Amino acid sequence: MWEVVNVEDLREKFVCSTPVEIDIERIHPFKKHPFKVLDDDSMKELIESISKQGILSPVLVRQAVNGTFEMISGHRRLHAAEKIGLKTIPGIVISDLTDDEATIIMVDSNLHREEILPSERAFSLKMKMDALRHQGVCRHNGDNLSRADKKSAAIVGKESGLAARSVHRYICLTALVPELLDMVDRKELSLVNGVEISRFAKEVQEYLLEYIKKNGRIEPTQIDALKKLSNPENLTPYTAMTIMKQAAVNKPVSKKLDLTGRKLNSIFPEEYSAAKRERIIIELLKKWKEENCQESVIVEE
Repeated sequence: MWEVVNVEDLREKFVCSTPVEIDIERIHPFKKHPFKVLDDDSMKELIESISKQGILSPVLVRQAVNGTFEMISGHRRLHAAEKIGLKTIPGIVISDLTDDEATIIMVDSNLHREEILPSERAFSLKMKMDALRHQGVCRHNGDNLSRADKKSAAIVGKESGLAARSVHRYICLTALVPELLDMVDRKELSLVNGVEISRFAKEVQEYLLEYIKKNGRIEPTQIDALKKLSNPENLTPYTAMTIMKQAAVNKPVSKKLDLTGRKLNSIFPEEYSAAKRERIIIELLKKWKEENCQESVIVEE
């Protein structure tokens, strides 16, 4: 039987707890915490907010050894407090969470942030999948999604509004070499291409990394060309580069048109409706077709 772990049931363990002031130096990060704490514009805003109003939402910690505490939710608030020079921080302490329960709460608490990097989402979803699997709730089987895998991925994605397939794709990103994953975070490599590249062996990924560094980008057609090989794990750098260069040369010409409103606004009067614009465009295209066909007949004769 499949059982869904209700995160709200876990939160009942601390929802009524009273916040206490905790010495900052006694708090250490959650083990393998996947969310990055960066000194960016968002952190500057948080520091400014805490300086003016204090910490409005207590952090969540659990008791560790020797009177220390492990952070579950609030790593960014802790960092901001340290930057300001605070010695203590308000927090809710829980003592009876298992490692898996703490992982689930840590992931779900952070996934509700407005800005989440693909790498953060990828590793946090994997951590939650692993935690639920330890409890006998989830299974995850590599790149292949069985019925059981789809159901477990649906459980993992429920809190963050992700479909099972999306959860699986994000987890695939954890197999990328670090530099490629950083490129996905910086939007220098699309998430779709990142997922496809993650299926290759690490050595092949390194070849693709060098190609991207040299050429600035990689096309889906080039990745597809490598996927069609019967033994991509035996690729040499020279063979990989040759295949990708050839795939780039043979890239099909795109026939997709992009007639955006902005482009049309520079041509048509503002009062022209969409229907009127469309009618004019069709009439002009028909006229172009008639003239073009007549020219073709003259050439042939």
